[in-house]
Amino acid sequence: MYPQQIIDALRHVRYPGTGKDLVEGGMLEDDIRIQGFEVSFSLIFEKENDPFIKSVIKAAEVAVQTYADKNAAVTIHTKFRKHVSSTVASTTDILPIKTRVIAIHSGKGGVGKSTVAANLAIALAKQGHKVGLLDADIHGPSQPKMFHTEDCRPYSVEENGRTLIEPIEQYGVKLLSIGYFVDPQSAVVWRGGMASNAIKQLINDGHWGELDYLLIDLPPGTSDIHLTLMNELSLTGAIVVTTPQEVALVDARKGVDMFQNEKLNVPVLGIIENMSWFTPAELPNNRYYLFGRDGGKRLAEELHVPLLGQIPLVQSIRESGDEGTPIALQEGHPAAAIFEEIGSLI
Repeated sequence: MYPQQIIDALRHVRYPGTGKDLVEGGMLEDDIRIQGFEVSFSLIFEKENDPFIKSVIKAAEVAVQTYADKNAAVTIHTKFRKHVSSTVASTTDILPIKTRVIAIHSGKGGVGKSTVAANLAIALAKQGHKVGLLDADIHGPSQPKMFHTEDCRPYSVEENGRTLIEPIEQYGVKLLSIGYFVDPQSAVVWRGGMASNAIKQLINDGHWGELDYLLIDLPPGTSDIHLTLMNELSLTGAIVVTTPQEVALVDARKGVDMFQNEKLNVPVLGIIENMSWFTPAELPNNRYYLFGRDGGKRLAEELHVPLLGQIPLVQSIRESGDEGTPIALQEGHPAAAIFEEIGSLI
């Protein structure tokens, strides 16, 4: 083996944070050593808490054994360009300290989490707040559709030597979503590392400006995207959305537990019970509890967290979301009043 073989092998490994290979990205230190089948070299990472260190090192080892020599005994050292002392320090570089960063979460899909996030963002904006909404649901981004901005494309701006992404603004809310950067007709088939990196870029490179609130529409469940988010931002709190049915409540309970876990320790601001009852337009005084009654309320009492609100299953909420004009825009609508009340609680 000789050094150029090692260099060529490492060109097959891409760093998820930039999409560049290790050589192109300047991550390979000029210290390759070869003695027989023993190979050693150093990789340079930006910071010590880089989430991709282990996966990149493993990929580099495999690449050397695949493209240079299958018998190679590989030793990889790590070096760092800079040290980040805490997630709070990095957060203050992205957003003003006063910004309330709130994650909107659901344990399972289909409970209306994105609908709640969109309407809550608009309700806060109508109350005079400066609001941003980050659509972090990489595999199922909904906010471009709900805000009627599917055809919009963010552009870049230069500020203090950095290239930033200018959010789309609609209904007084600043929006960023992976949906603005991918083909809406194609599935986003990404591994966890790529998805997490996309979220990091939307957070760190977003030109959010002065915000009172940044709401984050999380993907359902618990995954590495959630951990990435909490490493990048100091969350003010989380809101868990559920329907009253037992199947949804089981997963909502796990969501609350995730945020309250001592390793994350994110305050749960409350539970929102969606689709609480159905009221037909022709029978406005009737309530039909299609998914059970007060399940979210009971869960909030059990877990000792606030119940922020109960939202009925109303056809106009669904229709307005599909049309890209969320119900919170409609002055005097009973559902809009519910979202405004929830906004006043957070």
